[in-house]
Amino acid sequence: MSRRVAQLPLWLWVVALGCAWAIAFAGVQARPVAPQQPASPVKNAAPATKSPAPAQQAPTSTATYVGDSACATCHEAAAAGYNRTPHHRAVDPRTPAAAKSCETCHGPASEHIADPVNKSLKKFKTLPAEQVNATCTTCHNRGEHVLWDGSQHESRGLACTSCHSIHTPKLATGQLKDTTQIQLCATCHRDKASKVDRSGHMPVREGKMQCSTCHNVHGATNVKLLRKGDSIAELCTTCHADKRGPYLWEHAPSRDGCVTCHDPHGSSNERMLVAKQPILCQRCHVATRHPSTVYDAATVGAGANPSVRIYSRGCVECHSAIHGSNHPSGQRFIR
Repeated sequence: MSRRVAQLPLWLWVVALGCAWAIAFAGVQARPVAPQQPASPVKNAAPATKSPAPAQQAPTSTATYVGDSACATCHEAAAAGYNRTPHHRAVDPRTPAAAKSCETCHGPASEHIADPVNKSLKKFKTLPAEQVNATCTTCHNRGEHVLWDGSQHESRGLACTSCHSIHTPKLATGQLKDTTQIQLCATCHRDKASKVDRSGHMPVREGKMQCSTCHNVHGATNVKLLRKGDSIAELCTTCHADKRGPYLWEHAPSRDGCVTCHDPHGSSNERMLVAKQPILCQRCHVATRHPSTVYDAATVGAGANPSVRIYSRGCVECHSAIHGSNHPSGQRFIR
């Protein structure tokens, strides 16, 4: 029997499967669908979780502005110092005095006057640095201050009040908290400030220059917060234009940067060199040409027979164009 079934033609199998599928489909369509009933509530079921209520907003302060005369009745010393600063110049529309005076920065003071203990105003000595800076940069956001956000000083957590004093400045220019820029910067940059005393003729110590002559402490787009240029060499050549290249024959240290040989903050050597000649030159020119050995103490002058070639002299006695030369035969920087 099974052999006969296996011998049936293929078309007969297709017809049989089609009839079976049609009968099954008709049975499903004819089955009545029971109406859906709403689910009965379950006894002792936990109530549905309600969406959390919106957070209550902090009550809006009803304090009003009262004027700086009311502030001066208690804060006499602060008011006296404030009156001597540029912030008190009401003729300038950018100053706090042109707006709400003391309350421009500290906030409306009516509630504070009624209850000084429980209703305190904004105290910049206790505020975080970012809140202090946010208040100051509402006005000081142009010119030198435009790059303050993200600068080296801002990223290290310094506040405007770290260097500036609004009520009791010791230096009128910039309202600094110290008498000079070098003393103020030395509170953090002690290693740089100590070098100023090494040079006998130092423009910074003599008052001809100051830290902000070369650095923009509020932010810059280059290295070391430089005020001009994109590199140290570009900044130096804004004053030392005779050392600016390009040269026909370039001296590699000059191309790499002035601080390769000079310390701009001060040095105990002439021309603010980082080391004396010829030791400075032999940091790179080791055992080449004349003499064939490195200069040592005996050769420089401490020995019994010092070299007459370098006694009280240096490499620049002959190689005078040490920063670079434009002469056709200046590859040795001698002309």
